[in-house]
Amino acid sequence: MGQYALVMLAAGIGIPLLAALNAALGIRLGSPMAAAMILFCVALLASTLAWGITGASGLARIGEAPRHLFLGGLLVAFYVLSVTIIAPRFGVGNAVFFVLIGQLISAATIDHFGLFGARISPLTLTRATGISVMALGVWITQRA
Repeated sequence: MGQYALVMLAAGIGIPLLAALNAALGIRLGSPMAAAMILFCVALLASTLAWGITGASGLARIGEAPRHLFLGGLLVAFYVLSVTIIAPRFGVGNAVFFVLIGQLISAATIDHFGLFGARISPLTLTRATGISVMALGVWITQRA
């Protein structure tokens, strides 16, 4: 479990970096859409490399997957485009603050109902309090 936590911590560190880097690239290029496209091209190359190195298969079964599972690609595109456009105007911290609040709400809902095959973790009063404290902590950091 420790290694999972470290990987997810690194992913969390990467979200504001992604926002700042892509927002700066969008400004430099004069086009947030071009910056997003470049990000996705680099991501495609990195994903393809990781897929090839690990010897993972699965593409042959793509036709068996329910179509709604492909919406993740649209969601990541929405995130990247919105943060690339909004972060320079709103601030990376403010943009990520609202992303974090949205993630807390969405994650709690997915876990509570076991959506998309997720492990069910009911939203108890203790868990809701913890999520609220996390949200309050993020809010406090943005007020300073």
